[in-house]
Amino acid sequence: MDIVLQPVAFVTNDRQHTNDDFWGSVSSIIELAPGVPSEAFDGINNFSHLEIIFHFHLADKSKAVFKHHPRGNTNWPAVGIFSQRKRDRPNGLGLTIAELVRREGNRIWVKNLDAIDGTPILDIKPVMKEFLPAGEIKQPAWSHELMKDYWA
Repeated sequence: MDIVLQPVAFVTNDRQHTNDDFWGSVSSIIELAPGVPSEAFDGINNFSHLEIIFHFHLADKSKAVFKHHPRGNTNWPAVGIFSQRKRDRPNGLGLTIAELVRREGNRIWVKNLDAIDGTPILDIKPVMKEFLPAGEIKQPAWSHELMKDYWA
């Protein structure tokens, strides 16, 4: 079965490379793609955060892995691709919760989006508390180490 998706928007920012850390200072503009009316953003200012679903368009599909040491660090366990957020994924999809700063027409400004300049956006959804986990979030110690400088 083929699934064909078209970008609904594109990212503009100063980040040109897919480095793993230091995303905290990156501010991004998400501009709707041609053919997507600005009305698609109506009401978005009523939300503080958005789920941004995007495509790792520069990732080499031949490097997709199913089990790997995160960031190649053998001090951390080899885990399946669905136990990490690596960009070398079977379908090349990324998902981040970003903070909405403002909207102007067919553009929104966001913080804490770990997507590089030119990244195609596949969907945008508002964050609602009712969709967030109700209980405590559990994660292994290595993941805290991995994320230490991610948003620095």
